[in-house]
Amino acid sequence: MMMNEMSKEQQKTLELVMIEQMVKPEHLLRKIDSYIDFSFIYGLVESLYSQTTGRPSVDPVVLIKMLLLQNLYGIPSERRLMDEIHHNMAYRWFLGFGITTKIPDHSIFSQNRIRRFTDSTLFEDIFYEILKQADQYGLIKGKIVYTDSTHIRADASNSKYSSVEEEKLTGRNNDLERINTIRERHGHKPLKSKEDKLETKRKKVSTTDPDSGYMNRDRKPEGFYYLDHRTVDSSYNIILDTYVSAGNVHDATPYLERIDHVREVVKSLPNTQEIKYTCADAGYFNNKVLLGLKERHLTPIIGAVRHHKKPGKDSKYWFTYDLIEDVYVCKAGQLLEYQTTTREGYSSYESDPEVCRSCEHKEQCIFDGATKRTLRRHIYEEYKDEARELLKTEKGKALYARRKETVERSFADSKTHHGYRYARYRGCDKVQSQAYLVATIQNIKKMALVLDGLGVK
Repeated sequence: MMMNEMSKEQQKTLELVMIEQMVKPEHLLRKIDSYIDFSFIYGLVESLYSQTTGRPSVDPVVLIKMLLLQNLYGIPSERRLMDEIHHNMAYRWFLGFGITTKIPDHSIFSQNRIRRFTDSTLFEDIFYEILKQADQYGLIKGKIVYTDSTHIRADASNSKYSSVEEEKLTGRNNDLERINTIRERHGHKPLKSKEDKLETKRKKVSTTDPDSGYMNRDRKPEGFYYLDHRTVDSSYNIILDTYVSAGNVHDATPYLERIDHVREVVKSLPNTQEIKYTCADAGYFNNKVLLGLKERHLTPIIGAVRHHKKPGKDSKYWFTYDLIEDVYVCKAGQLLEYQTTTREGYSSYESDPEVCRSCEHKEQCIFDGATKRTLRRHIYEEYKDEARELLKTEKGKALYARRKETVERSFADSKTHHGYRYARYRGCDKVQSQAYLVATIQNIKKMALVLDGLGVK
């Protein structure tokens, strides 16, 4: 084959061409344009624009599409975004620009976002409008949802912080009534309620972004972060909720409140079923969450926390609990009887030292220096037992295994393709706006790819 040398004269050749010809038929932006209706944006922004004064603005739908492009392709800055739009024919086509149309300066774009959109609920409203379109296409079922959280690096230096005292009310026990019912049933005196008291502890607060939280936990990076608590539908991984908190908030803290919100969202979508199964990892396996799900008549598929036993000793789960008699039974058939229930909600059970002394299982059961075995059980332990049993069923195993292909994949997609490893902005409200934009574009992309794959016209 002969070597062919390209002439640079072609750079100056005048050609008659349409921008429509410059975008491949299978391009993702063509699919998005085919299935997503953005006209609802005009109604959402009408109150943000003057109808009588001022210069003509950039089309608000174009501005929002620019933001979506930035998050779709993980473009790191607005200056870079405008440069990419200038050179990329597919971007121009998607925005409705011609080949020679002048692209707005990045400062115009930035000022519109900052002055016009920052203190509004626009990005949240857009997120829910896209959810409605996903429901109209039948892409949300609602019956099974998956929840998890991921950390987002705050735009803040780890070395610039102040140490402040945080006050917290302690002493109140909302479970005291149930605790006293158990104590009185066994002939013990009820516990008196304690007055609230203030406790203080010191924490690091970023001087660059005070809304972020200092994260310092096992198998996680240390520093100032935000957390995105996300819930997705099991059918096509459509994101139903995204909620941003400081990075030092425990995963499970906002869980029940967000589940309530997701239930309302699902109920508002006419083509969905009521939520039945809520799936999450072991970070959500605690008494408050499991009790809350029970009260809401939801079935938890939540990873159980593994209990580490001392080497050579039987764990608590080698003993059988009798719910009716409120006793534990050891493998030798001896009863571990109720002793008391503490203010923290833990009941203790003890074996008979005389029986343990001659038991053949003594070496595997009794700890060094002890003459009897003592077990503790929380007053809401039954809900943990139920959750563990559910996880052992075939359905429980199958649903739990799908975490990696639902919410975990959703976060992986966010960070790998949509620039979600880092917060673009400072302040929780602004990072929440970023979360809505990322979730919106992920839903749009999923809708376009699924519907195109199904051959929907």
